[in-house]
Amino acid sequence: MRIITGTARGCKLKTPKGQDTRPTADRIKESLFNILGSEVRERIVLDLFAGTGNLGLEALSRGALHAVFVDQSTDRLIHENAEHTRLSDKSEIFRGDVFLFMKRLQHSGRMFDLVFCDPPYNKMLWQRALVLLDTINLLKPGAIVIVEHAKEDCDMPELGNLKIIRNQVYGSTTQISILKKSEVSEGELL
Repeated sequence: MRIITGTARGCKLKTPKGQDTRPTADRIKESLFNILGSEVRERIVLDLFAGTGNLGLEALSRGALHAVFVDQSTDRLIHENAEHTRLSDKSEIFRGDVFLFMKRLQHSGRMFDLVFCDPPYNKMLWQRALVLLDTINLLKPGAIVIVEHAKEDCDMPELGNLKIIRNQVYGSTTQISILKKSEVSEGELL
């Protein structure tokens, strides 16, 4: 696994031993970032269930301004990868429960343009994360949310502020759902 392009192009990322973390494959990541194109530049990124930091670090390498990484157990690995790619000055890395941390971020007034959500498959974590992102004030108007989940796990939760704009299946196991927050907040509609 490596950074595909940008300032850290070609840097190999460390991966954890064992099967607890499933990094996004380079071919899927390359396709995803081709879809996003210039939507990555100048963005503030939130990488949930960050694992190796693969997605957030790729975004930073491609011109994102700052990234916040959150994972239950791989904070040291993300620190190492951020240092190795020379992107640690644009990174904040936290260890803890993703859902509690999202609420903490909201209470601190933090807002994000681009969110990656790549939890373990088949545990309904991506649905829970989407519902929380949809209901708390953590996303800027027009923010993009990318969720990686199992191909067969298609139960999209009911959402009010986030609308699905693209769904892509990769191979026999992976599906990427891309959602976008409304450009107009509810208060502006009145």
